[in-house]
Amino acid sequence: MRILFLDLDTLRADHLGCYGYLRDTSPNIDKIAKEGVRFNNYYTPNAPCLPSRAALITGKFGIHSGIVNHGGSTADIDKEGADRGFTSEIGNESLIAMLRKAGFKTVSISPFAERHSAYWFYSGFNEMHNTGKGGMESAEDVTPVVMDWLDRNAMEDNWFLHINYWDAHGPYRAPDEFGNPFENEPIPEWITEEVMQKHAKKIGPHSVNDIHMYNCTPWPDYPKYPGSISGLEGAKIMMDGYDCGIKYMDSHIGQIINSLKEKGVWDDTAVIVTADHAENMGELGIWGEHGTADNITPKIPMIIRWPGMEKGISDDGLHYNLDLAPTLAKLLDQKCMPSWEGESYLLALQGKDCGREELILEQCVHVAQRSVRFGDWLYMKTYHDGYHLFPDEMLFNVTEDPYEQNDLAKEYPEKCHEGAWRIFNWHGRMMATKKDAVDPLWQTIRDGGPFHAKGELAGYVERLRGTDREQGIEELIRKHPEEFED
Repeated sequence: MRILFLDLDTLRADHLGCYGYLRDTSPNIDKIAKEGVRFNNYYTPNAPCLPSRAALITGKFGIHSGIVNHGGSTADIDKEGADRGFTSEIGNESLIAMLRKAGFKTVSISPFAERHSAYWFYSGFNEMHNTGKGGMESAEDVTPVVMDWLDRNAMEDNWFLHINYWDAHGPYRAPDEFGNPFENEPIPEWITEEVMQKHAKKIGPHSVNDIHMYNCTPWPDYPKYPGSISGLEGAKIMMDGYDCGIKYMDSHIGQIINSLKEKGVWDDTAVIVTADHAENMGELGIWGEHGTADNITPKIPMIIRWPGMEKGISDDGLHYNLDLAPTLAKLLDQKCMPSWEGESYLLALQGKDCGREELILEQCVHVAQRSVRFGDWLYMKTYHDGYHLFPDEMLFNVTEDPYEQNDLAKEYPEKCHEGAWRIFNWHGRMMATKKDAVDPLWQTIRDGGPFHAKGELAGYVERLRGTDREQGIEELIRKHPEEFED
């Protein structure tokens, strides 16, 4: 058989038509969803980019693989030490290595390994095609490589083709000639003038006054990705840019579908549509970034169209992206690897209920946070706030409040206690099965903090002086005195 894996960087599930979005961003992805199973509660345990794909490929939580950050000592896979064999664990047990053992020719079209110096990502691939722009690719850079490969190989049997598109990742860069299909369409109703007034007072990277993390300097080459956001008009510019990236990418996915149909292989090709992480579009006052362990950044789309499985249904169970490896192993009659920590959701593809009781979510790249999703709730514990001045604990009812507007930590202390207990219990299990006693989250903090919040505070404080956000300086210095030590 053939497997097409569409790895769509920074794609929010709820910005796709098949997940109920009000805008027509994804007609081709929507067609795939009608022919497969749509997963409504699918998360990466470690966000964003590098930690997420590490979880996917290794089948392990970041606390065990060692990869939770974008730099420093927690951005590389932990060494195996004296137990390492002639070939490494990931060389033998990666998701892609399993597919090779199942008889697939495995191919990746992606710049990801070079972007993050994550060359372990290639483990198990027969062919690797680097599209060469380190994640600044637009779809027109990627699709010709895909089409060339399909022209030469599509009619062969037993291939797995991983395709990585980046158009939903900032800076949003759909070409000028694509225009703005959403120019006359509204943005989601929850974004109001009152919300934007609150956001104008927000302190921290990727707030409306600091879209480029710690500044608002516009990028002339990327008008769809502004330097700052002013009111509802600015919010619309930002969201239009993001949605244009999705629709432009979707149009290229349509080209791939048409090519496979023309070659007569579409009907027996399995298709997997997913992402590494999502993108905050105003939640927690953050715009155009994937910097938290909330219910937005780690929540990703997952659509599986698999010949012989259910069509046009959805699954509400709780799942991780690292659960894909054992699911594919069962579908392909392969053994699960000893190092994998995932749980198969094959039952969901057969239209049956399955899923986890809870999901532990982690972010150590922009902030240091652990969260737990259980039932309707998301409890969030912050260890390093990334200069956002987040409280130590937050609690959201994500069923009633999907955009995280109401922190209920003070109203429901019993739910906070339950969330903290769930994280504590999970942490104990994880540490008990580690070869060493190092928790990568705490190692990240000891290394000086999350990669994108490391050594930036002094300059950011100076930026805040003399503005109407100056009142937050004292609290920033109190919470992060180490940034001002000689």
